[in-house]
Amino acid sequence: MKTWRLFAWVEALGVMAIIATVPGLWAQSAETRTSAEKISLPEGTKLYVRLMTAVSTKTSHLRDAVAARVVREVPGPAGVAIPLTAQVKGTVQQLVPSSNPTDRARLLLRFKRLEIPDRPPITLAAHLGDVENARERTQPDGAIQGVLASELPLSHLEGAMAKVSKSTGKIGEGMQSAQQKMLGKTDTSISYPEGTDLVLVLDKPLELDASFPSSVSAQLGTGSSAPIQQLLTEAPQRVASKDGKPGDPLNLVVVAGSIDEIRQAFKEAGWSEAEKKSRTSIWQTVRAVAGDQGYDSAPVSQLYLYGRSEDLAFEKMLNTFAKRHHVRWWRSPATAAPGREIWLGAATHDTGMDIRPGVISHAIDPDLDDERSKVGADLVATGRVSATQLVTRPAPLSEGKTATGGSWKTDGQLLAIELK
Repeated sequence: MKTWRLFAWVEALGVMAIIATVPGLWAQSAETRTSAEKISLPEGTKLYVRLMTAVSTKTSHLRDAVAARVVREVPGPAGVAIPLTAQVKGTVQQLVPSSNPTDRARLLLRFKRLEIPDRPPITLAAHLGDVENARERTQPDGAIQGVLASELPLSHLEGAMAKVSKSTGKIGEGMQSAQQKMLGKTDTSISYPEGTDLVLVLDKPLELDASFPSSVSAQLGTGSSAPIQQLLTEAPQRVASKDGKPGDPLNLVVVAGSIDEIRQAFKEAGWSEAEKKSRTSIWQTVRAVAGDQGYDSAPVSQLYLYGRSEDLAFEKMLNTFAKRHHVRWWRSPATAAPGREIWLGAATHDTGMDIRPGVISHAIDPDLDDERSKVGADLVATGRVSATQLVTRPAPLSEGKTATGGSWKTDGQLLAIELK
């Protein structure tokens, strides 16, 4: 018996020695552990989720099942309270289609259950706080209120064409048919495809019994940290318009092996690469503005860094041209070990149209830090990120104006994102 115990003890020491000699193996085994503890998330906590089920006042039915997955880790007192593997489940609780041009469609989704793998389901009391980039309004009770036909620019053109059709007969009918073919027809239904981003708000504290490790490291690799800090001491703080007006501040850094890795990460995150300006893209923009529709790959205005316009631009839109998340990227002259590219980015959130004398542009959310977080969270949710870290540059900026005169504010930090 003593001999057996001696062999078992030697074997255990051998296993520990092997783990210790393999870089990251011990850390990896620790990262996969779940910590059992009581956690209470307070009322008002936000859950960022993404629809796994398409919903529409045209095709959905009352009590249809609806599911969404968590796309931002919810922090707890020690680790992650709700991981990216979690899902929320619910139903369509209210559905009112728009029956005439003066009626607003209405849709109410209720998510009542939180599911975390390998844990019992948890009852959820929450309401919908926002549908990101939607043209519709979310009411205090979480109900989604649709738009009226009169609120869409296209409806006014349709009304004018209908009058022409009545007064000119077949010629007018032909013109009306051509208008519908070119610009489409007014649609006031509420329709959200799979992949739509929602924000849920807790109505009551949520009690959990475990915390989880984060899916990414909070520290950049040693081969990236020093080159990024050196780059930020030398790089411009802001981008500029073509005529040299200072614009958005840089607020993002990404480390990647190639431009294709960046493209793939954003594609998997549900973002679209902006198209270059052309006859086709300009016409698509006109259609989107007229019909208050989304145009996922609409061209963005050019901004300049290192004497050139952006090398890449991505955006995330839903069902209106007025609102979109977007980010521009420039390849920097610096590299991280072993020869990986370092890119600098400027992200802003368009929240409406800014139309005033001399300006026709998008209005932005002045809080740039929220958009910085959005870009980072969406990339982390793809599983293609190894680490994220907020970094500070010398003499950081805190506020300013865009090239078109919009105000912005920030804590001055940049979010560095290291792709795998």
